[in-house]
Amino acid sequence: MLPKDIPPDVVTMNSRVRLSDMNKGDDLVYTLVFPRDANAAEGKISILAPVGTAILGFRVGDIIEWQVPAGIRKLKIEEI
Repeated sequence: MLPKDIPPDVVTMNSRVRLSDMNKGDDLVYTLVFPRDANAAEGKISILAPVGTAILGFRVGDIIEWQVPAGIRKLKIEEI
């Protein structure tokens, strides 16, 4: 699939994503980047980081659940 064929509501490389942490009630904003460009202070997370891998390919409105050491983490994709 070519980048131009990916719908705009799908999380891809370089997407700026607003998420709701459904466990804590927090809003989070991340930009997915290559590992070498990751910078937590700037909200740039690696696509290889656990949250980066978890949201890649999902769409606005999707809820992602995955196992973390503290239990099940839930994030909702609010906006790209």
